[in-house]
Amino acid sequence: MPNYKEHIRRLASWYFSKNTLPYWCVLAIDCIIIVFAGILATYFVQGENSLTNNFWYILRTWCLTLPFFIIGMRLFHTYSGIMRYSSTIDMMRQAFALMVGFILVLIIRELMTYGSIIHSTRRLTFVVMFLLALFGQWALRIIIKYLYEVVQVTRNRQKVAIYGVKEGGLSIAQALLKNPNSKYEIGGFISPDGSLNSKYLMGKKVRRAGPHIIQHLRKAGISAIIVSPLQVDNFRENEELVNKLIKAQIKILMMIQEEEWDPTKDIKQEQLKDVEVEDLLPREKIVIDTTAIGEMLKGKTILITGAAGSIGSEMVHQIAKFKPANLILVDQAETPMHDVRLYMNRKYSDIPCETIVGSICASVLMEYVFEHYKPEYVFHAAAYKHVPMMENNPGVAITNNVYGTRIIADLAVKYGTKKFVMISTDKAVNPTNVMGCSKRICEIYCQALNAHQKGTQFITTRFGNVLGSNGSVIPLFRQQLKKGGPLTVTHPDIIRYFMLIPEACQLVLEAGTMGKGGEIYIFDMGKPVRIADLAQRMIDLSGAKDVEIKYTGLRDGEKLYEELLNDEEQTKPTIHPKIKIAKVREYPYEQALKNEEELFKLALLYDDMAIVKKMKEVVPEYKSQHSKYEVLD
Repeated sequence: MPNYKEHIRRLASWYFSKNTLPYWCVLAIDCIIIVFAGILATYFVQGENSLTNNFWYILRTWCLTLPFFIIGMRLFHTYSGIMRYSSTIDMMRQAFALMVGFILVLIIRELMTYGSIIHSTRRLTFVVMFLLALFGQWALRIIIKYLYEVVQVTRNRQKVAIYGVKEGGLSIAQALLKNPNSKYEIGGFISPDGSLNSKYLMGKKVRRAGPHIIQHLRKAGISAIIVSPLQVDNFRENEELVNKLIKAQIKILMMIQEEEWDPTKDIKQEQLKDVEVEDLLPREKIVIDTTAIGEMLKGKTILITGAAGSIGSEMVHQIAKFKPANLILVDQAETPMHDVRLYMNRKYSDIPCETIVGSICASVLMEYVFEHYKPEYVFHAAAYKHVPMMENNPGVAITNNVYGTRIIADLAVKYGTKKFVMISTDKAVNPTNVMGCSKRICEIYCQALNAHQKGTQFITTRFGNVLGSNGSVIPLFRQQLKKGGPLTVTHPDIIRYFMLIPEACQLVLEAGTMGKGGEIYIFDMGKPVRIADLAQRMIDLSGAKDVEIKYTGLRDGEKLYEELLNDEEQTKPTIHPKIKIAKVREYPYEQALKNEEELFKLALLYDDMAIVKKMKEVVPEYKSQHSKYEVLD
């Protein structure tokens, strides 16, 4: 006995491998359905004898009604849709089009003389014809849509479950069904809170995100899950589920970070990406006062130093959204600066943007920049930041970080800058290395300079590591994974605070807006993360086998954990729950300036021990760890 289902599948596959039907074919098919529905309606209402005795007369009657239905189809463009992608909206348009034709035919029937070809047809016959035609056109589209989905399933597609049963999850499901080139087949839904458990949504079973979810997914042949945009935070917080999925090597897909989900728009397949380790770190949503930031930055001239770096380039992206009058970007890294320039030309060509390749230590160049452009706001992100590099080069740390900051800060005062926002680091608290101490000295000078004059408001922001920044641990681990490992971690117990670059920059802008001068703002970085756990999760996510974690020992100047406040310091809250103000020891301006001048003279001699000895005098809490400078303590 022939396999009729296989024949149907092959026929459907052949049909769907061709181009879609031209509009006139769809229109002709709908017209045939209307005429056929009219004949059936005549049979049901007027009986078999009436149909057999007057078949050609009845056929001509229904053909004469077609122009009125075509008017409705023209108004609602029902023939322009692609039947294999029919949606609820398409079905409604079909109904409205037939309703227009139905009403027009009834009006014409009443206007025509008694005994005419249309007038002789009963009103009930027209009603039955309308219903039959509507159901016939709907059924055709549903059948074609169903066959198309069956054919698509037979192609090489990955079976996925969607995490979320509300708008976001449904938007993803609808987007995948509409996409003819989708790589994914919907295998079911996962309910985070257990609602709709064991029920069916869009014909697919809903499962609770409980202890047996992995077994359910495997049984259904599901090899990946797509996280709804509305459930990302909930998913991150469910660490037990995340770990189970990773261990079971079930792929996790999320929307790309740059996309803000719009519930009025369909989600495109291109917006989905394989999850990265930074996507899974639990964190609270950050809400900022964009109105206040916009009022501060719109129409202003803004200078960003270190504009080609991880933080600086993100500051460029975020500030450009507020339509400043002019952006002045300074960095000594030529190629990354060129990338920023291309980005601005491409995305914000309407904003005047000057890209200046040069060091903040070049006092003559910086003087020209301030004199020529007179920036109203300065965001100072330029700094050497790698702990081991600065531990070996304290003279460079002083020259660039300390002296360079002083040049920019003094020029901001000289040329009437309204606000100067300096980006510091958590390593400036109880510093154990040259880099952290150099940033603490910068904080001291900016705070002292703020009190010394009344024109420019100096604001400092402190935060920890940002995910994905140049030279940070995650890009390093990715490189090591590509080479087959091992992943190098300095110590099994080392922990760090992490924040996404965009989130850190949002808080910098918020702090810059609320600051009145002299504050050192610290950011709530969330929960600390063990670097060893981070490495293991990256190994599990990659699916790599036999990749080891190798412990190399703490680097020069490195400590097991970073602090956000000095032991003697206290904090006070601000209007933003994730931003606090540190109450720190302040220095007279004359002392801060004298310390900087003496340090700079020593830096030019490149005598490491002499430089660090002076740094320890300036910052008494600076105690070296795992460093040759411990002998100075």
